[in-house]
Amino acid sequence: MDNNQYFYRTAIFTRKEGRVALVDIDDPENITALEDWLGTVVSLADGAHTIQEIIDYMSRQYPSPPDKLEETIHSVIERLEEGKIIRLSNSAVSLPYYLASPIEKLNIKKAQKLIKEDGYVNGSK
Repeated sequence: MDNNQYFYRTAIFTRKEGRVALVDIDDPENITALEDWLGTVVSLADGAHTIQEIIDYMSRQYPSPPDKLEETIHSVIERLEEGKIIRLSNSAVSLPYYLASPIEKLNIKKAQKLIKEDGYVNGSK
């Protein structure tokens, strides 16, 4: 995996009760909880940071970084990419309004309108 690639989410997410989960914009109570590592990567997948930057960030979260941290992050990114929850890019990506923040910070009506205008459907346009 090229650590110079940028990573960005293609799914709407929530930070309900301290946990990151995927959420349906049309039914915000319909959530799919994510494992901690998956949730961390999804919440940080803003399109403005590279894989190397998340590795560096996560290594600073520990007094002594865990063994195989880089491999763990690569594995998580691969799983999320296979599930079409995140994508990789060779350059920074500006997220649309409805993907840029957790659903709690969105104006739902505005987000729904923009989703319709963009033709966004489950991570694709």
